[in-house]
Amino acid sequence: RIERDGYNELTPPKTTPKWIKFCRNLFGGFSTLLWVGAILCFLAYSIECINSEDPVEDNLYLGIVLATVVIVTGVFQYYQESKSDAIMESFKNLVPQQALVFRNGEKATVSARELALGDIVEVKGGDRIPADLRIISSSSMKVDNSSLTGESEPQSRDAEQSTSEVLEARNLAFFSTNCVEGSARGVVVRCGDNTVMGRIAALASNVDSGDSPIAQEIEHFIHIITGVAVFLGVIFFILAFILGYYWLEAVISLIGIIVANVPEGLLATVTVCLTLTAKRMAKKNCLVKNLEAVETLGSTSTICSDKTGTLTQNRMTVAHMWFDDKIQEADTTENQTGSNIAYKDDATWRNLGRVAALCNRAVFLAGETGPILKRETAGDASESALLKCCELMMGSVEGIRAKNPKVAEIPFNSVNKKGIKCGDKLEEMRRQFKIVDGKMHLFQTVGNVTATRILVRQLITQIKKTRIYCAIKRHHKFVQAQFCAQKYKKQKSRICNF
Repeated sequence: RIERDGYNELTPPKTTPKWIKFCRNLFGGFSTLLWVGAILCFLAYSIECINSEDPVEDNLYLGIVLATVVIVTGVFQYYQESKSDAIMESFKNLVPQQALVFRNGEKATVSARELALGDIVEVKGGDRIPADLRIISSSSMKVDNSSLTGESEPQSRDAEQSTSEVLEARNLAFFSTNCVEGSARGVVVRCGDNTVMGRIAALASNVDSGDSPIAQEIEHFIHIITGVAVFLGVIFFILAFILGYYWLEAVISLIGIIVANVPEGLLATVTVCLTLTAKRMAKKNCLVKNLEAVETLGSTSTICSDKTGTLTQNRMTVAHMWFDDKIQEADTTENQTGSNIAYKDDATWRNLGRVAALCNRAVFLAGETGPILKRETAGDASESALLKCCELMMGSVEGIRAKNPKVAEIPFNSVNKKGIKCGDKLEEMRRQFKIVDGKMHLFQTVGNVTATRILVRQLITQIKKTRIYCAIKRHHKFVQAQFCAQKYKKQKSRICNF
């Protein structure tokens, strides 16, 4: 099947051969004008050698200098771009994706690249969908399709076909999206370039980005300089004939005037300035793939940033709790030690924390032994926040769950905003709940927001000093965006709904 359909991977976009990149750096843009100047210098020196026994070597030296400047700057610029390309290429091999597949009646872990049509794949919360799957069985599965369709809320997936529209079908999970909750098994129906994401990537790779602003400016500058140089050279060439100069002297004068109008040091200056800026940005963990892109930053007047993962750490954190008929502030500091929380030993909080730990499907990934807040989890973002909060303030959540084995549960969902778990300690659990008039009553709640990045706060302060306007782009949840803006202490917070 793999020989017939190929490997389950996207075909990389066509890349420009290295020798063409080198020639572009050596002969493209402003280098063309310098090469013309160097050739004219060599031509003028050759004419003098033919017609004079003791020619002046100024034009020879000038031609050598021009050629050397072009070669050195071209090689240096090519080296910088090649180094950036090599770093970007190495990123692809950092974390190879694996998939859990059923073959010959056995469950095995294989590289996602080796999946073929008809394979049965199992995915669970926290996994990335390795190919386009048709769901055949599921258990409260939800996927994050935001990268594909822009839907901000996780979408439920099951084995029932709901519509003929591919992107809206409930029984399809798409390549490169993430399973954020539950588990499912599915049959691989499309691989590699034939997946929905693969077709989108193919269309995006054919878009021509055009020249950068600095390339357009340099091209415009070359046209102006060339026009001025040729105009002055022709004028003085005609004047030399009128004044009675020999035609050879007039030609040499024409070449000298054209070469004199070429700014020999401009190319080296531009390359050095862009390179120094790129190195300064590299120290700030920003990789510049193309040196010409650095110049565009100088004309920035407005920075529009997405909230999730950029201004925030892409990590939900508990912010408020409601129990004992009042709102309690949670620890939202950077380290979140919880040592300064007054209600840490309160009996009501212990009950709330116990429920938050038990009615929770999030778990820490195997092998995670670092600080609690930095541990990777599998499960819904909100439940992961509750898991870390309980682990910090109550100790081992696994120990609490071990003492209360699960018999059955209804996972939390955003529709009815409740989750139910049944344990086998019925007598003990019966004493912890109160039924009034046969209706459900709200006794305690927990609210959460997304943790902000402390380095971004410092960056926004510096940006404001340069009079650059900052705006937060939010997809939903106005309250979270407002909280984020307040955390960054923006005097004029602007929250834009895109």
